[in-house]
Amino acid sequence: MAKAEATVEELVGMIERGELRLPEMQRRYVWRSTRVRDLLDSLYRGYPSGAILLWETDEKVPLQDMAIKQSDNPYVSTRLLLDGQQRLTSLAAVIRGKLVTVGGRKKPIELLFNLEHPDKLSLVTEVYEDGSDDENEEERIEDEADSTEDELQERFNRMTFVVATKKLARLPHWVRVSDVFRTDNDAAFLNQAGVKDFNDPNYERYSQRLGRLRAIRRYSYRMDVLERSLSYDEVTEIFVRVNSLGAKLRSSDLALAQITAKWRNSLKEFQTFQQDCNRAGFALDLGSVHLRSLVAFATGQSRFLTVGGLSLDVLQAGWKESRRGMEFALNFMRSNAKIESPALLASPFILITVAYYGHKRDYSLSPEESEQLRRWVLLANAKGRYSRGSSETILDQDLLILREGRGANELMDGLRRQVGRLDITPEELEGRNQRSALFKTMFLAFRAAGAKDWRSNLAIAINHKGANTNFNFTTSFPKRCLRELILFVRRMTSPTSASSLAR
Repeated sequence: MAKAEATVEELVGMIERGELRLPEMQRRYVWRSTRVRDLLDSLYRGYPSGAILLWETDEKVPLQDMAIKQSDNPYVSTRLLLDGQQRLTSLAAVIRGKLVTVGGRKKPIELLFNLEHPDKLSLVTEVYEDGSDDENEEERIEDEADSTEDELQERFNRMTFVVATKKLARLPHWVRVSDVFRTDNDAAFLNQAGVKDFNDPNYERYSQRLGRLRAIRRYSYRMDVLERSLSYDEVTEIFVRVNSLGAKLRSSDLALAQITAKWRNSLKEFQTFQQDCNRAGFALDLGSVHLRSLVAFATGQSRFLTVGGLSLDVLQAGWKESRRGMEFALNFMRSNAKIESPALLASPFILITVAYYGHKRDYSLSPEESEQLRRWVLLANAKGRYSRGSSETILDQDLLILREGRGANELMDGLRRQVGRLDITPEELEGRNQRSALFKTMFLAFRAAGAKDWRSNLAIAINHKGANTNFNFTTSFPKRCLRELILFVRRMTSPTSASSLAR
């Protein structure tokens, strides 16, 4: 394995020119802006930032698009980026001010730099579970933007980089990081910060800090380059081992690498179906839902541990049946359970169970079976069936029931053993927020009863158009009305009526 070095500026240029490409085995770009902030902070301070793993090959290898726009590669040989995608994509986006594609949306990574940051490092880095998605970051940023300066300013003043908010961007000593990288002239930033001439005591200090920020472009990464003689299968095995040992990827990401190594160009097929589901209103994660469904249909269980031993024929047959099963599940959710969005699901694993149910009955259900399945869906969703304990273990229990030819009644027995009583009491609703499975079920019940928005008098829905009419879990019940709502629920909800939707 050869070793080399390249600066951040050189690596960003290689990405822009298409000299560094992304193999099909790689996961998508998933970093939240807070992780990019922490990366910039580490590089600013000269801290270690890991190595970059590449494979230079003449082999025709299936590729995927990076999260930022690239030019076509003019060279015959290709350098494939095996480890370092998240870092280099983030740096390219910030240094060049480019948009990144995250979750099907293009957006900038907007960071601010504090010219008045303390010299001593403050412990402000947030730690998240590996593999978690960036679904709530925009809401978090908005929450911070709506908070008072007294609540946030002390914390922000201790930070060197922050995710941009409108309030901070208006303060004179906070400057946009991408703007600093666009020019080597400090005049605009110094003028914004109130520095008028060379005699200002902040002139030298601010100028040095801006220069230190731009010096990130000269930060040198070690590059480990795999030999050309290696096969794609060997490189995939190296990729899986490197990322398994570091626990940097989710099991679904590693499974995707193993699947695409055996089934070339399959990623595009997976992504096309994912986009079809998105257009149908169900934006589902490729790994945790679609690939897990593939494994379930191929093996009868949901764990990714068996993926490495599956043949190409088994994978292709499993995917074909999984697609058909998922189409059935989405149609059943919309038409029978009146659930038209994953926002109303306590767990997307319910879709896999419904898909497998339809598959085991060759998609031919009697009216009685359909009603039993609908009732199980609504009660399993209300009780958070896959949110109690190990989700994979519980899903495998339900798949086993269906694999053995049993049906919705046995699924209901499993739910009853797990949660006890299946009715819903008023006490269960107290203290629940919008993330609660019961909240989602309450919305379904209210909508089925013809409830209307208290202000606009529109029937409640999750797909109203316009900022003033779009249904939002966090604003469905204004705080001033919560007390009246609790009293209403106490009066109107009984163990029988609370679960009437599922009947």
